[in-house]
Amino acid sequence: MTPDSQLPTPDSLHDRAEILVRFNEADPLGIVWHGHYIRYFEDGRESFGNKYIVPIVSIQCDYKRSVRFGEKVIVETNFIPCEAAKLKFHYRLFNSGTGELVATGSSVQVFLDRENSALQLTNPPFFEAWKKKHGLM
Repeated sequence: MTPDSQLPTPDSLHDRAEILVRFNEADPLGIVWHGHYIRYFEDGRESFGNKYIVPIVSIQCDYKRSVRFGEKVIVETNFIPCEAAKLKFHYRLFNSGTGELVATGSSVQVFLDRENSALQLTNPPFFEAWKKKHGLM
């Protein structure tokens, strides 16, 4: 499966970003430490345009293949719409050179009140407006 084989669907927003595997992310054999895959997911969320401060409450990663120092990965990030006051993303990491799928994952983030850090049970107005703008409501 190549990075181009999954196109965005009407019920999701999609982004692709290429990331160079950095020297400090690899062990002496040049293999990327598994914890850095989560960082690549974060890079995908940032590339997607998520600039809001919302904590992650769940993250999941399934490893398929190793990535090595000097290689590049493509992170595909899909926003998954839902009714609740949360952000859901699905990720796929590909080796940029070979097109091989190296990891899949997902994350969930929730909205907190900026003043008292209370969990928001309804979508903030700016998020409602964003969802309407992108035809998600």
